Amino acid sequence: MTAHALAGRSRAGWLPSVPMISAKLLELRRRRVLITVIVLFTIGLPLIIFGFRLAFHLADPKTYGPAGSPALFPSVSDLMNEFGFIVAVALGATAGTTDLTDGMFRHLVITGRSRLALYLCRIPAGLAIILPLAGLGFAVVCLVTSFLGVPSSGVLHVNGAVMPAYLDQAQLHSWLLSHQHQAQILLFGGGPNSPAATASVISHQLGSVDGNYTVAEAAQVNPSATGMIEAGLWIELDLLIGFTVGLGLGSLMGQRTVPIILLIFLQVFIAPAFATHVLPYFINGERLLVGVAMDQLQPATLTGGATFRPGAGGGGGPHPALTIPPMPTWAMWTVIVGWVIGWSAIGAWRMATRDA
Repeated sequence: MTAHALAGRSRAGWLPSVPMISAKLLELRRRRVLITVIVLFTIGLPLIIFGFRLAFHLADPKTYGPAGSPALFPSVSDLMNEFGFIVAVALGATAGTTDLTDGMFRHLVITGRSRLALYLCRIPAGLAIILPLAGLGFAVVCLVTSFLGVPSSGVLHVNGAVMPAYLDQAQLHSWLLSHQHQAQILLFGGGPNSPAATASVISHQLGSVDGNYTVAEAAQVNPSATGMIEAGLWIELDLLIGFTVGLGLGSLMGQRTVPIILLIFLQVFIAPAFATHVLPYFINGERLLVGVAMDQLQPATLTGGATFRPGAGGGGGPHPALTIPPMPTWAMWTVIVGWVIGWSAIGAWRMATRDA
């Protein structure tokens, strides 16, 4: 090997090559039990739910509604996200520890490959498995909701008021101000009130009105195409976080069982509790939890459905809203990016310093 080739190798040694990524992808794909579980909870879950719904509807249309009921979209999406996060964590922890558990880490190190490259190649390899499968499963949810449901009229009925669908908070505020009669029905049950008083109540109760509007929208009309895309990207981002944090924590601890248990407990119990309960002297600490930031980022199309996490609204009730004072957008994204980059850096550092 020439000096020029050695110099080129040293400059690009920390970047994972395509063959390294392909080898790690093949290694993960050969874990048939894990891959089967991932497929089951990403693609199989919506197919099973909507398959039963469709069968029941065809057998007894008067008792069972269409398979693509709008109210089912946020519920199935939330279920996919919760189980998807768990399998993403399991995949990440597995990717971070396979070389150690299989006794191959020393053999990889003595080949002269960069340890940083050995770590980084796991990220695209794992994401190439979990993200496409989750995207395919979510596409099933979108297609069934769009084509096997009741055609939407684009009109909502909220507490007796008749309102257009697909309004954001600012548009809702403007619409209520310009439709005083419907606003009075919504706020006062139809009782007469002065326009000035109605406008004042609208401004003070806009957050509550918008929450009721969002829940009614999720139950009565299909999400818009933009809303579906936002929901899909949010789910994919949550799985990316689960995978990278699981990978970093698995690499740090050198085994996968404890990291999986810790992150499941964090996602299922701690994050919902922090998102729905204000701790006055620890509010900034609550905001540093990535699950709280993700709850704030959650699209409106995923609110109003049943949630499958303990906490406020849990146990099949409405999805809990973020009740702590929200973070600025820049702070929210800083927390999310910080978790992804921070745990990746910790995992890479541990691999670089681990004894072979």
